Amino acid sequence: MAGYGLQFTNNSNVVTIDSEFARLMVIASGRYAPTEEGGMGSTTYFATPVTSQEPPLVFVRPDNSALIAGLSNVRLIGSAGNWVGFYIRTYSSATAQPNGRYFVAAFAAQAVAQYGMRLWDGAGKMLFDSGTPNATFTRAFQNWTYVKSDQDDQGLYRNYYSVPFSFPQNEFMLINNFGMTMVSGGTIPRQLYCTWDFVGGTLYAVTVAANNPYAFFLPALFAKMSA
Repeated sequence: MAGYGLQFTNNSNVVTIDSEFARLMVIASGRYAPTEEGGMGSTTYFATPVTSQEPPLVFVRPDNSALIAGLSNVRLIGSAGNWVGFYIRTYSSATAQPNGRYFVAAFAAQAVAQYGMRLWDGAGKMLFDSGTPNATFTRAFQNWTYVKSDQDDQGLYRNYYSVPFSFPQNEFMLINNFGMTMVSGGTIPRQLYCTWDFVGGTLYAVTVAANNPYAFFLPALFAKMSA
C-alpha cells in the first residue's frame, strides 16, 4: 500500500484489509439443490445480487456421495451490475444429483452489513464491508493425467483426465472456467465436464468433441472462506 491509509494483517502476517486493493470478498453463500430436468439441473439464486461489472466467481462444494458427483453446463444468470444466480447440471443420469454448498465472490465488497465497518479507496470503490468475509485461494491443479478415450452415443470422442484429490469440507472449487468451451481440432469446440469420485479420492475432467486433442491444461482452482 501507499504511505498513507489503512492496513490489517493477521497473525500469519497476511494482509486481510487494505485501503487500496480489494481482496476476494464473499458476497453470498448457501446451498444448491436439484430444481429441474428430473433432478439433473439446478438453478440457484443469490440472496444478494452481485453488483460487479465483470462476472463474479462461483465456487461449489458437492456433498459427499457414494455416487460420482458431476458438473456441466455452468452458466451465470444476470448481467453486468446485476448477477443474480447460476445454473449447473449433473454430468449424466448415472451421477449424483446436484446437491452441495456454494459461495459467490468478487474482488470488491458490497454494502451488506447493517452495522460494522466499510472502507473505500480513493476513487470511491468499496473495498471492505464487515458483512462480506474474504475468501482465500488454497491450491490449484494443472498436472492432469490422461486416463482414456471412448465415444458417446452420438459418436463424439471423450477424453478423460484425472488428478488425485481429497476434498476437505472447507474447500470449494471454482466453476466459472468449467463453463467455457475449449479449442478442438475442428470447427466444433470441446465441451468440458468435471466429476468428483469421493470414494476413490479422484477429480476428473472430461472433454467431448468430434475432433478431440489429448492436450489438456485447464487449471482447477480451490478456495475457502475465512472463518
